[in-house]
Amino acid sequence: MLLDHPHDPVPEAGYGLSGPGLERVRAARETLKRVFHYDDFRGQQARVIAAILNGEDVLAILPTGGGKSLCYQIPSLMRPGFGLVISPLIALMADQVQALIKKGVRAERLDSSLSMDARYQLWDRARDGEIDLLYLSPEALTQGFVLDKLSRLPVNLIAIDEAHCVSQWGHDFRPEYRALGKLKALFGNVPTLALTATADPHTRADIKKALHIENAAEVIDSFDRPNLSLRLMRRAGSAQKVILDMLRRQKNASGIIYAGSRDGAEKLARQLSAEGFKADAYHAGLPAKVRDERLHDFLSDRTKIMVATIAFGMGINKPDVRFVIHADPPSSLEAYWQEVGRAGRDTKPAFGVCLFSSTDLGWSLRRLSMRETETGADLSVQKQKALDFFRFVHSPDCRRKGVRRYFGEAPGENCGTCDNCLSRAPVVDATEAAQMLMSALYRFNSPRGRKKLIEHVLGQNAQDYGSRLSTFGCAKGHYKAEFLTDVLDLCEAEGLIVEELYDGKMPIVALERERFAALIRGELHLELRT
Repeated sequence: MLLDHPHDPVPEAGYGLSGPGLERVRAARETLKRVFHYDDFRGQQARVIAAILNGEDVLAILPTGGGKSLCYQIPSLMRPGFGLVISPLIALMADQVQALIKKGVRAERLDSSLSMDARYQLWDRARDGEIDLLYLSPEALTQGFVLDKLSRLPVNLIAIDEAHCVSQWGHDFRPEYRALGKLKALFGNVPTLALTATADPHTRADIKKALHIENAAEVIDSFDRPNLSLRLMRRAGSAQKVILDMLRRQKNASGIIYAGSRDGAEKLARQLSAEGFKADAYHAGLPAKVRDERLHDFLSDRTKIMVATIAFGMGINKPDVRFVIHADPPSSLEAYWQEVGRAGRDTKPAFGVCLFSSTDLGWSLRRLSMRETETGADLSVQKQKALDFFRFVHSPDCRRKGVRRYFGEAPGENCGTCDNCLSRAPVVDATEAAQMLMSALYRFNSPRGRKKLIEHVLGQNAQDYGSRLSTFGCAKGHYKAEFLTDVLDLCEAEGLIVEELYDGKMPIVALERERFAALIRGELHLELRT
């Protein structure tokens, strides 16, 4: 793994290259200065570019705002032919093409907005060597005639942006991205560059397999974002009230609020607007024209707060986002880091807040199970990622250390700015309390509601038939109900219990007996910050 701070320029001696590789980077740096007017590369840019210029396939994991686009733009300008860039967003393609044209780069895009005559002219220019970069969507490559045209043109590089969309284990899987693997068969000797900001080891392996670049070099920058302060909060009552309290302290700052549904995004945007905030909603259910208008308003600061579903954010280039709030928790730690990473891209202080409740994990797992039933797909990896995220939620450890550890990076030092680092609450052993709760559930020999289970171990409601069990009142005088609520949530994240719906509406929890046996044997050690 190759690590550098993503925002620091890297002196030539720090490239870690020699011989022809260093000479290629020196030539690339001249292109960087001449075309883009930067003095030097940042982070891992030089390593990625050197590998591409050497003809290698590369999987690059670079942070949001880490300059991913230069990694394919510069090699495309230095090699005969043109670079083929696959990007998921038409609006993003249009912005990048316009920016490149202003710098004198011969960039084009192929999308549904082009007339037939314009398409013919584009293909002629590509054939005659009059294009440096060609942007198109993954959907365009599903058309056989497009692949046929490209196969006869001098493509010098294939760059796949937002490559996590390739992986069915990624947090934003798109089936049309999966088909990009056919490009390697057409352009076997052309280097492929797959780029994303977040991918754990499992997702990285799947990306390389799907794109047929199994031997690709992996260039991975640090996942750390030192300017981000992270906080995860249990949602007590209305999320709207909590969010309003936070926004009133932000003094007209620009931010993004993620909601778990389209209706939720619309409702919260209306509520914030009624309170005087310049807020709007964004989701995939809106017409494309409305989405483009709202995106433009947000980027130009006419809208200060975007309340959105996961449809918003990919490729959004707004450096001064000061906060990202999750009104509902995301599906995985990858999704969380991708979304919260849209704050503070200008390297100035920014913060992320994620709200959660006891029912969120159960709902997420049930939704995945319903998708399995409907599609026949195996979503066990997605379920594990949901569990991993909620372990992160309940962990007493430094948040940024937890992120680094999850992505396979050395955890390093505590950040000193997250909720756990700033908390004065002690970290306590929750193993005994978990054993009491799970033992009671075992003796009931059937699922129970969370509240009923906690009341049982506290010795409340003596009229209940469970009062005859030996576990009745076992926690009385030792633990309070609030602490036991947190312990149950942690037990769910650790796979000790699974939430079900009784009569289709009331959440109850069922015991996972294999994990329970490990807990009783002392193989699981649980901690909480009280």
